Amino acid sequence: MSAIIFLYRHVLQIDIALPSDIFRAEKSETLPVVLTHQEAMSVINKMTGVPQLMAKILYGSGLRLTECLRLRVKDIDFGNHQIIVRAGKGEKDRFTPLPDSIIPDLRRQIFTRPALA
Repeated sequence: MSAIIFLYRHVLQIDIALPSDIFRAEKSETLPVVLTHQEAMSVINKMTGVPQLMAKILYGSGLRLTECLRLRVKDIDFGNHQIIVRAGKGEKDRFTPLPDSIIPDLRRQIFTRPALA
């Protein structure tokens, strides 16, 4: 509804009269379900391998799934304990913290992964 009103008023510059029986959708009043730290760690600890490492990165650094999937070795700054997210939401770059707890697993993954030919 808002897009149609915007189109007519601001793009086409035509003032439209809306029928009185039209109503806008209401915002949801339900709150999202959020896991506690203990619940999240319980789920992560049941995972193994690369999916577990990815879940740790997502949880510990606040990355979105696609940002995690696009990570490259050069985006990990072990010295400053940061992850550089390139072209994230809104095509913006940003820094996120690299938790100390995942550094050993991340180093192991980077240095044991066979190089691509």
